[in-house]
Amino acid sequence: MLGYVKIYKPDMKVREYEIYNGYYCGICKYIGSRYGQLPRMSLSYDAAFLAVLLDSVDAEPDRPTKEHCIVHHINKRPVVRNKSIEYAGDLMLILAWYKLLDDAHDEGKTSAKAASLLLRRQYRKLSQKHPALCKGIAEHLAELSALEEAKCDSIDAAAEAFAKIMEVIFREGSTNLHETFAEIGYHMGKWIYLIDALDDIEENIESGAYNPLLYRFDFQGRVSGDPALADETPEEFRQRIRERMEFNLYHYLAVLGEKIECLDIQKNKGIIENVIYFGMNRTTEEILEHKETNNNQKEDLHESI
Repeated sequence: MLGYVKIYKPDMKVREYEIYNGYYCGICKYIGSRYGQLPRMSLSYDAAFLAVLLDSVDAEPDRPTKEHCIVHHINKRPVVRNKSIEYAGDLMLILAWYKLLDDAHDEGKTSAKAASLLLRRQYRKLSQKHPALCKGIAEHLAELSALEEAKCDSIDAAAEAFAKIMEVIFREGSTNLHETFAEIGYHMGKWIYLIDALDDIEENIESGAYNPLLYRFDFQGRVSGDPALADETPEEFRQRIRERMEFNLYHYLAVLGEKIECLDIQKNKGIIENVIYFGMNRTTEEILEHKETNNNQKEDLHESI
């Protein structure tokens, strides 16, 4: 989910923050125990929110334990364990596998080829454990790659392919309410794809990488090379498309909020509401205003899956 789905810490209670971190540490511990230390590098806080949300409809309370780890070897940290955490850990490895394949294919990275060989055995096991998940991700990722290669100028078409990936992820991770979770994943995927495209405008103009906004709204400048030589600056382009982007982004968030309200949340409601109503809204505002987001967890959309 690329680092955009995150908490707004100033508005989060201390206990909720501890539980949120407990989910993160639980996923990290699970990956380390099942797949070794190297795959832990694929983990992000997005996975923690996925696990929190999927597990929120389970009435079984969280029972975090205090444990040491390699990073926090002095003070013990809370660690939560449940089936949703295991699913999120498996998902991180599946997405890491596709990222390595993409890097090895598109950029010819020797390191990616070597790492993919190390993960091949784990991926085969995961594809047997989660056949529908792996099949769905592969199919929709292929659709997304084809649209990008064709320089598709339809934001809806490109965002649809990514939203379908998220739809599969949420549906396959749920033990009940499958279609409700699928709808949550779908609308979250729409928001993520658009916010990522908006955030990456300058970077994509400079590198020449695909960005649907540049094609849909006919950026009047150079898609690669020196931006100073363009007829339209990136900032002017941002301002020209801002009203449309603002409407779409907040529309996706509004629908997402409606879908979240359909869940019979049994626990960690404060964490979920913090992310949906504060964290994601604040991220939207920052990127619309083109502010520094302090988003150290962000990953590039086209390199993450």
